[in-house]
Amino acid sequence: MITAETANVGKLSNQAAVRRLQLDDVTFTYIVDGAMAMEPQHFLSSVPAEYWADHPDMLDTNGRIAMSAGGLLVERDGFRLLIDAGLGMVTMDTGVGRGNSGDFLTTLAAIGVDKAGIDLLAFTHLHGDHTGWAFATDTKGEPHATFQHAQYAIADTELANQPVDHTGAGQEHEQLTIIETLRQSTNLKVIHDEQEVAPGVVALVTPGHSPGHTSYVIATASGKRLIAFGDTFHTPAQMGYTGWSSAPDSDPHAVPAARERLLTELSEPDTFGFGIHFGDQPFGQVRHDTGAAEWHPIETAVLLPPPRTC
Repeated sequence: MITAETANVGKLSNQAAVRRLQLDDVTFTYIVDGAMAMEPQHFLSSVPAEYWADHPDMLDTNGRIAMSAGGLLVERDGFRLLIDAGLGMVTMDTGVGRGNSGDFLTTLAAIGVDKAGIDLLAFTHLHGDHTGWAFATDTKGEPHATFQHAQYAIADTELANQPVDHTGAGQEHEQLTIIETLRQSTNLKVIHDEQEVAPGVVALVTPGHSPGHTSYVIATASGKRLIAFGDTFHTPAQMGYTGWSSAPDSDPHAVPAARERLLTELSEPDTFGFGIHFGDQPFGQVRHDTGAAEWHPIETAVLLPPPRTC
């Protein structure tokens, strides 16, 4: 089992290390699956080129947005919650970006957690970089739950608005197979806005990026909170400019309202955030020192270096 050796604040321009934050009785660990790096002019075409020129520290050495993939492990009183399940065993290179992942289960094992010990897997949404390890295929080619003892939680509006598989092949078919398997799962837990999905964990349905995109608010024993906000924000730049959409947003017009709702919550005292795609600054707080909302990363323990690069 790996234990923390260093604690620091990472760089937004780097791929994420496996980091841990302890808040009172709750332990939060970023389970990194691998690396993604997106071309800003394609993935965030609404962001003016001048912004990146003025903020070179927000891009990697190749001028791309460092966006690691993985999930958040939340541990309290022996209960283990996973929020999202990484990208899966994927290597890609497209005009929009690159990806190199496949270490989700390896990372879990390295910190001493067996996949059989996960009690609940809660999805922020059903895009491929958040569902990659949810199911595995057996020797007969049949999918089964990777986390065999866990319930799988998804917002009702997210699941209801997914398409039916008519393709029968390719990457789209693989993703739709995951969705159909989830629909048929006996361990499915359909959740709603403001529902407590586990002790001290409340869902906030924040649509826009996807029809039922869901953030999760985790409260500690003393009342501190951490909000895992998924893909509502892909980069801290969008906190100050809530109208800057991302290429995968299904309803860009709804995104600003979702962001404003979350920024209101994130601005409350003793509230922290988890940005799954925020480079090596996944844990932080929202402050308004200059008037606009700004992400302030906090020091966290480094358990492992980034498992992959791209």
